[in-house]
Formats: sequence, structure tokens, C-alpha cells
Amino acid sequence: MTTTEHLIDTVEHAASTPEHAQPYRELGLKDDEYQRIRDILGRRPTDAELAMYSVMWSEHCSYKSSKIHLAYFGKTTTEEMRAKMLAGIGENAGVVDIGDGWAVTFKVESHNHPSYVEPYQGAATGVGGIVRDIMAMGARPIAVVDPLRFGPADAPDTRRVLHGVVAGVGGYGNCLGLPNIGGELVFDASYAGNPLLNAGCIGALRVEDLHLAHASGTGNKVILFGARTGLDGIGGVSVLASDSFSGDEGGAGRKKLPSVQVGDPFTEKVLIECCLELYREGIVVGIQDLGGAGLSCATSELASAGDGGMHVWLDRVPLRATGMTPAEVLSSESQERMMAVVKPSDVDAFMAVCRKWDVIATEVGEVTDGDRLVITWHDQVVVDVPPRTVAHEGPVYHRPIERPADQDALQANGPESLTRPQSAADLRALLLRMISSPNLASKRWVTEQYDRYVRGNTVLAQPADSGMVRVDEQTGRGVALSTDCNGRFCKLDPYQGAQGPGRGVPERGLDRRDAAGGHRLPELRLARGPGRDVAVRAGHQGPGRRLRAAGHPGHRRQRQLLQPDRQHGDPAHAGGRRARRDRRRRPAHPDRLRHGAGRDAAAARRHPRRVRRLRVGARRARPPRRPSAAGRPGAGAAAGRGAGRGFPRRHAVGGARPVRRRPGPGHRRVLPARRDRRADHPARGCRPVRAAVLRVGRPCRGRRAAQRGAPLHRDVHRAGAAVGAHRCGGQGVDRAGDPGPRDVPP
Repeated sequence: MTTTEHLIDTVEHAASTPEHAQPYRELGLKDDEYQRIRDILGRRPTDAELAMYSVMWSEHCSYKSSKIHLAYFGKTTTEEMRAKMLAGIGENAGVVDIGDGWAVTFKVESHNHPSYVEPYQGAATGVGGIVRDIMAMGARPIAVVDPLRFGPADAPDTRRVLHGVVAGVGGYGNCLGLPNIGGELVFDASYAGNPLLNAGCIGALRVEDLHLAHASGTGNKVILFGARTGLDGIGGVSVLASDSFSGDEGGAGRKKLPSVQVGDPFTEKVLIECCLELYREGIVVGIQDLGGAGLSCATSELASAGDGGMHVWLDRVPLRATGMTPAEVLSSESQERMMAVVKPSDVDAFMAVCRKWDVIATEVGEVTDGDRLVITWHDQVVVDVPPRTVAHEGPVYHRPIERPADQDALQANGPESLTRPQSAADLRALLLRMISSPNLASKRWVTEQYDRYVRGNTVLAQPADSGMVRVDEQTGRGVALSTDCNGRFCKLDPYQGAQGPGRGVPERGLDRRDAAGGHRLPELRLARGPGRDVAVRAGHQGPGRRLRAAGHPGHRRQRQLLQPDRQHGDPAHAGGRRARRDRRRRPAHPDRLRHGAGRDAAAARRHPRRVRRLRVGARRARPPRRPSAAGRPGAGAAAGRGAGRGFPRRHAVGGARPVRRRPGPGHRRVLPARRDRRADHPARGCRPVRAAVLRVGRPCRGRRAAQRGAPLHRDVHRAGAAVGAHRCGGQGVDRAGDPGPRDVPP
């Protein structure tokens, strides 16, 4: 054969060249794993088959080291759990029935190594991947969370990774229009060089709209839709290294792009709406997102979970780069792609919906009646494998368990060994060291980069202990979500740390949701902790046992200071993102959930005295102004302020300082005017249309116009949060104090 014929390694060529050496070690496969592949196929694998097995048998996709432990949670599932659980382990995300025909789906997934190599894109695509998992279940994503772990805050490498990760999470999530309602930010020396990025997403769907990833129905068509396939992310889930971190995708001799995927949130936003319309039309038999391992994962998992085989024409895949080989096309992790199984009679309707949303859709295969996954490249067979051996029957390992040598000394270093302050100066120095810890400092600079109230369904978000979003406006049904992990407890004792001694992971998370008035849903358990692996036998049973034993979590939480290294206090707990003192909590009022109090609720928590007389979140008719007292100027203004003595005189409630008797910065004294017009000025008792949440700048300059009785209009500020109604003919002033027209029709 010529060199050109050898360029594409076909099944026929592989069968005739059993002695051909292949770089399986460079792809992360061990000798026994490669030999097992040869035994399954009865020949050596082709280059495309080797690429598929290497990525699908990687730790990222197969969980070959943790699968044996994660199976414990499936074995301990009770009948009460099964009654509400619509989908569990093995699907793209978990789905739980919450009543009234509604269900929620949620998942947390890590994206650690890509976020360290390329912080912004690694974090952004971590959010995008978890959102597509929620989409693949037939749900609309409604909120995201981001538990983060980094090394010491003052380390140069931490500064490089931290700002990129935060910007990536916020940039991708904000563009998708998804509120970020919770998360964590913890610094510890154990995470130096190994940051943890966990992205979580929750979605809402009707029970009848649930979709699963399976290819069933012989003759049904397989359609790939979304973005084009490029060279980005090749080998991202394995050790398939890239030649260079720069290069052009087009032309001969091009270099590979980095193994970190490149995300496009605007394409994904369109893809979300396209998928939701396809679900409403009822023309999707099965669907799978393309993330880690790309087409290798989507095709093998769909075929493995179905009742037949699959034939794929790989050369039909829309490409973004020229000269890509079959192995590269199968391994590419280009983002914003989905694969669906559709009946032949619904293909035209499917394509029409994709054209409506300007989404590229291509028919790339069909479901067959066999049990093989066959992939061809220009009529040459490059893959012919049993799909289950690729997707679900990978190797499983029992890793050796070893107790770290310093574990006993670490556990012996308890509170009794801490040096007690002997004087007021010592106590002051200790207090200053604690409050200077980045784990106890405010995380506001992080949360302000996230949009917490987009879509208008957020009831609670940072800095609340638990995020809460509305699911259904008619019934007022909503869901609360929080993430939590005390890595120091898990480092001291994985078993007790997973159970949560005192204020551990599962119970503390239940406390947060209970504080928000929510019912308990199945837990999301993450096996993570600072430092090297600490394994103890049956340590994974901790969370399940504590949850089953707990009747109802208490409302109070004890804050325990744990300082094994005598440097930092206990990390700030999740969701709240800052230390808070214990206080009694009560469930959220149904009106707040039904009407989505969101920003108004945040203003009420920050300034309870200023809005205590307002019904936060519920819109009520504006009460009629009482007539002014006979001959007393300004009495109408006092009546307009109503019963709320602490109500500020400006029309921006949240964050605005009350106007004092004496004029100060940003305030202009109201000159005497006619008694029936003076009360209409916003600084003299105008009631807002609704409670505002953001601080505004100086009051508007419409004093003289107010005296003339200008028509009613709305004063809309730049942030779109402070909305007031008053009689003013002048110009409004934005947050920066710059004058500009703000008149819009009421």
C-alpha cells in the first residue's frame, strides 16, 4: 500500500497489520488495558478506535477508580427516594419530582485541570458543559452555583487562576442569562497548583417532558446540531497532549489548539432555546450533549443505552478546520453541540426548528438493528466496536488503601494544644489575624461579578445561606439550593468529615435549605478535600448514614474554630460566602416565592428598618394621598409618607441614606412653594412604585419643575433597579451623578 492509503487507518487495514505499533501509552492506556481492547475486537484497534477507547476509559469519563465507591449510593437508595427520583446515577443529571407535575434536575461537575491551564476558558466551558447536561434531560436551566477552592490568596499562581476563573464563571453564566445563586470561595495551601472548580446547575421541567440519552427505534435518524467541530479540546479528558498552545485551525501543517475547550455562550443560549422548542414539539426520541470526549462519548453512550446499534457517517460532520483526521473529529471537545435521535417523519420539522434559531443541523447517522457501532469516513469503515465496551464496560480498579503517616499527628493537634491569649494585646493580635484571613473576608468582589437576579425568578441569593428560585408562578412552587464542604474536617477524618461533626457537610447543607423553608432533596455529594488522597475504609458511607439518621435538621448551627495549622480560621461556609453569627431563621413567606421578591428581599435584609412597613415582593395599589391639613404647608407630604416612620424621603429605598433636616451632599433644600405642589417633590415624601435595591446618586434636579406641576413620569436609573414615580419635569441623575434624560412613559 502507498503512504496515502495508510493515512486513514481502516478496520480492514488494522486486521491485516496486527504487528503495527501504536502509541497507547501516550494516550493514557496501560499495557493490560490495551491488550483487553485487542481481545474485545479480535484485532488491533484502528487509530480512531484507539482514540475512542483512550478517552472513554479515562478516569474523567469512566470513573474507573471511584466507580466501586460511588455504587454505594445506588445500593442504599430507599423506597421513599425512589418514589420521587425520576432519573439517577447513569444519566446526564439527577431528576426529582417536586409535585404539581413539576420536576427539577440538578448536577455538580468539576473542571479542575482545564481551569488551571487556561482559567477563563476552563471555567467558562465548565459552566457550559453542566448547563448542557441539564438541557439534555429536557429541562430549562434556571440557576447555577460555583464552589471554588484555591491555594493561598497571596500566592502569584493563585492570583493568576483566581481572577480568570471568576471572570469565566461570570462571563459565561451572565451571557446565558442564568442567575448565580450560591457557591463557595475557600483558600487553603493544600490547593496550591491544584485548584478545584465545581460548577453546578439546576433546571426545571414538567414530568412528562423528561428526556433520556438512548438511541432506540431501528431506522431513526441521528442528527448533530449546534456549533461546528474544530481542533479545540482534543484529548482534554485524557493525556492526549497538544503540540502547541497556539496555531491556525485552517491550512496544511497547522498546529493543534490547546486541550482546553473554547466556549461561546451566545451560541449556547440559542441552542438552549432551540432544544426547548424541539421538546415542546415532541419530535425528540433521545438526546445527548457533546462535552468531554465529544462524538466518541455521544455516539457510544446513545448506542449503548438504546435497543440497537448505530451507523455514523463521520465525513458529514460540519468542520471548522480543514484536514482533520477521523480520530481528531471523534476526540474533539468543541463546545455547544448536541446529538439527537429523531424519527424519519419528524426530520423535516426538526430541521425547520433549527433553521428558525439559526442552528446548524446535519443528519450524520441512523439507528440500526444490530449491536455494533459502525463509523465510516468517506465510505471506509474506521470504527466497528460493541458500544457497551466503550461506554459502560470499561476497567474498574480497587485502589490500595493507605493511611497517611502524619494522620495521627494531625488529629492529635486539637483545640487543647492551641496557645491561649494571655493578655488583651494577644487577644487583639489573634482577632486581627483571624479577620485578616481571606476565608473570613468579604467575597463581595466575586459575587458582584455574577448576575443573581436575571430572569426575575430569584427569591434568595448571595449573601443568603441558601439560594432559592421560583419554578412555577401559578403555584408559587420553588426550589432552594446550597453547596457546602468543610475540607479541613475531611482532611482530619474522611468518615467523620463526610458525616459532618457538629456542622459538617450534609447536615449543614440541610440546615441552609431548611432556613429557606425548603423540603429536603437528594444530596449532591462531592468527594473532595485538601491535601493528598486520604482514604479510610468505608469512609464514603459517612454522608449517607448521617442523612438517613437525621430526622429534621436543627435551626441553629454552632461555629467551631478549627486551626490545625494555627494560621487560618475555619473556612467561610458556602452560599453565604462570609461568616455570620448564629441567628434564628424562619421560612420565607409564600408571597416572596410567588412574586419573586429577589432584589426587594435583599434590600429588606440589608435595611430592615427602612422597608419594614412595605410588603416586599408583593405589588399593592398605591394608597390615595390624604388631603393636606387646613392651612398647613407640607402636611400632605407627611401623609404621603404613610405609617413607615423610617421610610426614606428619596425614591430609592435600598442603599440610600435618609435625608436629614439639614441639607447635605446630594441634597438640595426645597424652597417654599405652593402648599398643594410642594409635597409632590420626591425629596418630600413621594412613595415609590416598588422597593428599590441599588444605591442611586444625587436626587434629580426637577425642583422648579415640580413646583410647576410637571406631568408624572418614571425616573429610571442606569442599573434598572431604582424605579420611582414622581412629578418632575427635570433630568434624572444616574449612579455616577451625571445628568441625563431619564424620561420614559409610565
